[in-house]
Amino acid sequence: MTRYDAVVIGGGMAGLPLALKLGFKGRSVALIERDQLGGTCLNRGCIPTKTLIASARVAHLAREAAQWGIHAGPVRVSLPEVMRRKDDLVTSVRQGAEANVDRNSNVTLIRGEARFTGPHALDVNGESIEAPQVFINTGTRPAMPGIAGLEDVPFLDSTSALQLTELPGHLLVVGGGYIGVEYAQMYRRFGSEVTLVQRGPHLLSDEDEDIARALEHALTQEGITILTGATATAITDVAGQLRLTVRVGGAERVLEGSHLLIAGGRRPNTDALNLTAAGINVDDQGFIPVNDRLETNVAGIWALGDVRGGPMFTHTARDDARVVYENVTKNAGLSIRDRVVPYAVFSDPQLGRVGLTEGEARRLGYRVKVGRYDGHKIARARAMGETAGFIKIVADADTDRLLGAAVLLAEGAEIIHELITAMHLAAKYTDLRDMLHIHPTLAEGLSSALGVHAEEGI
Repeated sequence: MTRYDAVVIGGGMAGLPLALKLGFKGRSVALIERDQLGGTCLNRGCIPTKTLIASARVAHLAREAAQWGIHAGPVRVSLPEVMRRKDDLVTSVRQGAEANVDRNSNVTLIRGEARFTGPHALDVNGESIEAPQVFINTGTRPAMPGIAGLEDVPFLDSTSALQLTELPGHLLVVGGGYIGVEYAQMYRRFGSEVTLVQRGPHLLSDEDEDIARALEHALTQEGITILTGATATAITDVAGQLRLTVRVGGAERVLEGSHLLIAGGRRPNTDALNLTAAGINVDDQGFIPVNDRLETNVAGIWALGDVRGGPMFTHTARDDARVVYENVTKNAGLSIRDRVVPYAVFSDPQLGRVGLTEGEARRLGYRVKVGRYDGHKIARARAMGETAGFIKIVADADTDRLLGAAVLLAEGAEIIHELITAMHLAAKYTDLRDMLHIHPTLAEGLSSALGVHAEEGI
């Protein structure tokens, strides 16, 4: 039995920084990773997808360059070269992470599958290890929907779609969340025909309908076919051609395509951990419930990142690591209860979101003020030739406190940070309204949405 001060299971975006910081603090740490350091974000998520999206945007701008007075020749996308650029970047970042681990003499990287044999004891590759503190960061993987025949046909998920070297002729995408939206636009810009099937009444089911409809309009303008209120029920492969049956409004419709991408939910990687041996509770889906300090029901065991459910973003995982580190090393008493969690959809226009939607605020009983400003009214957006979308800000009518915001614009994921800061500091919308914003910038549209002009905004 090898003893450590701490065991971190999973080297993702919560486990990796936590292990390194504990090591720098002088604690002996076993970092167990069965695959690659960096987790989903680095290897199968944020970094590779945004790298591909950047290439797709260049192809799109090249095709549309004439509207800016620039005339280029025919555009040819080399998918193998695009994928090679993505792989090179991922490898470079991962090598940096591995070097950081190698330099930390207190962190021992163990490659293998961890399995609990007791509350603070584990088996990895036949080696028994134990520690008084165990941190679970095993992440999630794509979940498969109940589509008849799916197991009998070739299909893509969010991981395998990152490895294509031949462009799909017609990509069928099942799932209209942020993964489905990003992949649909990306492959359309590479040159594929794309049909996007969404079970809910609009894309991004948790978003306000006006935001979702504006994004749908932008996607359809690029030639993406979007079916909402559509449930995929069956799939067959007929001589290499996929036929997807969907139910729309009580009627069945058959879609034909060359490739199928399943872009649904996520399921936790807890199956192989033998959590029952440790007495750790899981919910019906296999996620590990935690309290506001990320503690499981077993003392001395924490769960961080996607494996605990809730918002599944790299930035929340990293903040989980911060909260846990401060608590276990300094008894800081930090909590995630009132954490302001933003997110973005890296479509074009981008969607940056923080706080409550208008619908959520009203359902919670708030009297709300809503400010809106359209992209085509923003001078900088017009100069850039990127006017799609709008800004929407929701405030409490009784206190003027900001409740939430969505920025669906070019660079919306960047612009939203001004509102993230304001909400983190519990600011009123008038605090932002009265700030000077540089002209001409996209962020200038925030002041208009907040009511700088009498005829606009809140």
